[in-house]
Amino acid sequence: MKVLVIGGGAREHALCRSLSLDPAVTALHCAPGNAGIADVAELHQVDALDGKAVAALAAELGAGLVIVGPEAPLVAGVADAVREAGIPCFGPSKEAARLEGSKAFAKDVMAGAGVPTARSYVCTTPEEVDEALDAFGAPYVVKDDGLAAGKGVVVTDDVEQAREHALACGRVVIEEFLDGPEVSLFAVTDGRTVVPLCPAQDFKRALDGDEGPNTGGMGAYSPLPWADPKLVDEVQETVLQPTVDELSRRGTPFSGLLYAGLAITSRGVRVIEFNARFGDPETQVVLARLRTPLAGLLLAAANGTLADLPPLRWSDDAAVTVVIASHNYPGTPRTGDPIEGLADVASQDAPDAYVLHAGTKHDGDDSRTVVSAGGRVLSVTATGADLAQARERAYAAVARIRLDGSQHRTDIAEKAADEA
Repeated sequence: MKVLVIGGGAREHALCRSLSLDPAVTALHCAPGNAGIADVAELHQVDALDGKAVAALAAELGAGLVIVGPEAPLVAGVADAVREAGIPCFGPSKEAARLEGSKAFAKDVMAGAGVPTARSYVCTTPEEVDEALDAFGAPYVVKDDGLAAGKGVVVTDDVEQAREHALACGRVVIEEFLDGPEVSLFAVTDGRTVVPLCPAQDFKRALDGDEGPNTGGMGAYSPLPWADPKLVDEVQETVLQPTVDELSRRGTPFSGLLYAGLAITSRGVRVIEFNARFGDPETQVVLARLRTPLAGLLLAAANGTLADLPPLRWSDDAAVTVVIASHNYPGTPRTGDPIEGLADVASQDAPDAYVLHAGTKHDGDDSRTVVSAGGRVLSVTATGADLAQARERAYAAVARIRLDGSQHRTDIAEKAADEA
C-alpha cells in the first residue's frame, strides 16, 4: 500500500514513524512534511487546504490511502475531495468536521446524542456575553466558536479578561467550569463501528505547575495509572458511540478520528470538547504504545470495515513526550535557530527515546543543518517499563538537544509517575 500523509507537525511525524514500521506500507509520502519526516517519507509540496490539489497529488502518487492530519484541511473539505477522486481517505467530511470547526455545532450534537457536557451559552453580542458570564461566575470559560489552533480557549477568574476574549472572537461559547483531571481519548471510527485507543493526558499550560498561558500542548503521557479501569468502556457507551450514531442519524456520518477531550468531574465524566483528528502531543504517546499495524487500522476506517478487525494490541510500556518550544511561544515564536544534538539522541537513546519534529526545516540547501520553523519545535518521546522510566529517558534525551532560547516543561507526567 502507498500512503500519503497530509500535514507537517509532530503529529504527522508520529503517524509517519508508525506507518514506516508497518510492513504493509510499500511507499510513504508526506505533504508538506518537515525535516524529521523527510527521514522516513518522501516529501511533496502542496496547498494542504486545496482539496483538488491534494487529490491530484494522491492520484499522481498512486496512493491507496490518504491520511489528513490537521484540522484546518478537514474543515475545508479536503477529505471529501480525495474520496470524490475514488481514493480511500482517513478523515471526516467537511460537514462532520464541524464537530471541531464549530463549538456551537458540537454542543448541539451532544444535546441530540444525550452526551454529558458542560452547560453553556452561545453568544454573539456584548449583552449575551455579559449575561452568560454573570450566570456562571468564576472561573470563566470562554471558547472561540471556530478553529484557533488550540489557543481559542480562555479560563480565568478575571471577568474583564474573559469579556475581552469573548468580544475579540465574535461568536463564542461560554460555559460552566468543569473540575477534575482532564483525559484525551481518541477513537477510530468508520461511521458505525467505534474503536477506542488508549487514553492519554496532555499539558496545556506553558509553564511548570500548570502556570502560564494556554498552548497547543507541552507534553503528554500514557497510560493513566490513576484512571478508573472502566473509563474507556464508559466513554465508549456514553460519549463516543452516541455521538457517532447521532451524526449518522443527521445524515453526516463521521469517519476518521474522533477525539473526546474529557473532564473527570466530581459528578462524573463530562465532554470538554471534540476534535476531528489526532491530538498533538497525545498522538506521540498513544502511537508509541500501539502494536497493531497502523495502516490497516486506518484503511479499515476509510473503507467501512472496522467491525472485521481483531481487537487492537498494545504494549505494556508507558510513554512520555516532552515538547521543546521556541523562544516566546505561545506568542510570536522566534524561528531560524539551529538545532543541535539530534544525532546524539539517535545514536545514544534510540530505540527507547526518539525525536519527533514539529516546527523544523532544513537550513537552505544544507540537509545536515536543521533549524526551528515554528512555535512547538520538537516532541521528545520515550517509552519505559513504567512512567518513571519513560520520564527519565525522555528528559535524558531532552538534555542532549540544544536550541537557543528554547523552553520546555520539567514536570510532564511527574505527578502520575509518583502516584503510580
